[in-house]
Amino acid sequence: MPLPFLTADRSFETAAESALPYDDPDHWRRPYRPGPWRVGTAALGLLLASFVLFAAVLIALTGSVSSGGAVLVAGLALVAGSLRLLRMGVWVSRRGLRRTGLLRTRTLPWARVASVRTVQQPVRWLGLPRTVQGQALALVRKDRPAEESAALLTTHGLDFLGRPVAFDRAADAVEAWAAEHRRG
Repeated sequence: MPLPFLTADRSFETAAESALPYDDPDHWRRPYRPGPWRVGTAALGLLLASFVLFAAVLIALTGSVSSGGAVLVAGLALVAGSLRLLRMGVWVSRRGLRRTGLLRTRTLPWARVASVRTVQQPVRWLGLPRTVQGQALALVRKDRPAEESAALLTTHGLDFLGRPVAFDRAADAVEAWAAEHRRG
């Protein structure tokens, strides 16, 4: 079963003539691949879900259908959470910038984006409360210029830990999208 949200748009990596190569600019795309930490965590979640779903079948067959149903719901929640973890990240299109989190998705039109730039700052390590010095792709909104800028991507996140070249490439792609669509 193909999982299109796992693959990055290859045209970002191979284009030499244009900063924004795309076939359909209205299509939401993630300009980078999910990192090994994100894919590994989701794979472990799906592995655990397979055991939980198997246990649900065994529990239902041995007599307690209501308990089997409860375990089935827990297994399906694990599957949904793992797939949502794979979908998390920054997505771009002609309409704007979309930040997909575990529980919610926020879309910001390009007209409300003041700037997108790479900055040195303390960043959260793998999304945990511990902070380390790193780089972040910061978003500054026009309607909230006094607020601290939001970090879209960081060098110590699930996608880019130990992959500084991948971070630079993804940051450049998002910055190019922002520059192109804020102008137009």
